[in-house]
This record gives sequence, structure tokens and C-alpha cells, in this order.
Amino acid sequence: MRSNMMLLMAAAIWGLGFVAQRLGMDHMGPYTFNGLRFLLGALSLLPLLWWLKSRQPTQPRAEDNPRLLLIGGTLAGGVLFCAASLQQVGLLYTTAAKAGFITGLYIILVPVLGLALRHKTGANTWVGALIAMVGLYVLSVTDDFTIGYGDLLQVIGALFWAIHLLVLDHYSNRVAPIRLAGVQFVVCGLLSLGTAFVIETPTLSGAVAGWQALLYAGLVSVGIGYTLQVVGQRGAHPAHAAIILSLETVFAAIGGVLLLGEILDERAVIGCILMLIGMLLSQIRLRWWWKSRRDKVPSQP
Repeated sequence: MRSNMMLLMAAAIWGLGFVAQRLGMDHMGPYTFNGLRFLLGALSLLPLLWWLKSRQPTQPRAEDNPRLLLIGGTLAGGVLFCAASLQQVGLLYTTAAKAGFITGLYIILVPVLGLALRHKTGANTWVGALIAMVGLYVLSVTDDFTIGYGDLLQVIGALFWAIHLLVLDHYSNRVAPIRLAGVQFVVCGLLSLGTAFVIETPTLSGAVAGWQALLYAGLVSVGIGYTLQVVGQRGAHPAHAAIILSLETVFAAIGGVLLLGEILDERAVIGCILMLIGMLLSQIRLRWWWKSRRDKVPSQP
């Protein structure tokens, strides 16, 4: 129960992070916000890295490979930059509630994309994917068969979140996972800030005005949320943990409605429910992809 509560708190923190991402853009552009929050996220990992180092033996380990860490971190950071950028820009044109549920599609896309890597998956994944796609249609496609620009960006972003998770899955068993997380955050933050200086006008006053959203998205979502996940997963059943963490989408919807005043009509509610059912169903008896969530930073993106 203690571990499950930690994971539930992590899901709530990540879900409410969508609210912080929306509020932060009241004072700065999406790339500026992403750059600052990911660099803050990298800083927030330093205490955890120090704590883990103090508990590990001093002898060299196979995962202490600086070159492989740099390669994996750079690749993961580049994919994370694409995913986070699509999500953040998409939030300018859609609600936090919708963004949370659409982003959650990566849970299904991971095993589907894994087929290309010869990973096995069960019929429940395909059934769950079908139900989730019906939910996405109900949630995002209008009566004239068009999808909103923001929703479309979130769908493409979900694909990149899934690719990001597979990249982490490949490198996490080869290098220290938390170090990998730190490197990818630095890479993503620098790419975001570089883009911001090209197409936006970052200002110190904007960062100061949005400091609350930045602190939550950078320190709370990454520092506290990630620590809760790492500690909670040690005592939780993998399948239970996956289902609990997927509730991030529900907390995103709750935060959007209660804190941002967003409104979900009956059609949107039905779509969200179908997507949640599909995501949960896809995780039943699904084990292979769970190792890609173990000891890694989730992408909350």
C-alpha cells in the first residue's frame, strides 16, 4: 500500500504538471519554458545522484561507460526535445485535459512500435488500441471530420514519447539510468533554449513572472515525482504500478477542469473514458515493456 500510494502521488504530480505547463506560457514562449524546466529538472536529480552514489560500491561497474552515456543521453534528449516541443506547443491550442489523455496514447504505442524490434505483445494490446483510437476519435475529431491543430500535435507527440521510451529501454541496461536521465534533460533543455533564442524572445522578467510554474514543472514534476516513482516501484507489482502511473491522464483532466476552468462536454468525457479503458486494457498481462519504465524518468510528460 505504501508503494502504491507513492506511485499514485507521482501520477498526480505529473498529471497536474500539464496545468503548470499551460500557466507557464502566460509569461514565456513554449521553447523558453521547456528549456528552463528541463535544465531545472537536471539540477533536481543531483541530490538523488549523490544519494545513490553513496550507497553503491566504489569498484568500477559495466554501466560506468561515459562514451555510451553521452551517446544514449544525446539521442534520448533529442527525441525528448521533439516530444516535449510538440506537447508544449500543442498546449497553446488545446486543453490540458485533452493533452493529458492524448499523450497517454504512448502507453499503447510502445508495444505496437516494439513489434518492429521483435517484441511480443498480446491481443489485449490490439483491443486496447482499438478502444483508445475510438476514444481519440470521439474526443478530438469534430462533426465535419477534422481534428484540432493542438490535438494533432499531441497525437504526433505521443508517437515521439513512445519512441523516447524505447530509446531509454535500449540504453537503460547499458548505462546508469539516472545519469542517463540527467544527460537527456540537459540536452533537451539546451536544444529548447537554443530554439527559443531563434524564434522567441526569452526575457528574465518572463522567467521571473512564471517562476511558480517553472518550479513545479522542473523541480516538483521531475525531482519529487521521479523520486517517488523510483522508491515506489521497488515495492509495487509491475502491472499494478503501470496502471497507477497511467492515471496521470485522469489527474491532468481534473487539474484542467478545477484549476484552469476547462470544460469537457459530454462527447469529450465519453472520449476520455474510452481512451482510459483502452490504455488500462493494453496493460493487462503485459510485461515486456514494463522494464522500459523501470528506473527511468517518465516522459510527462
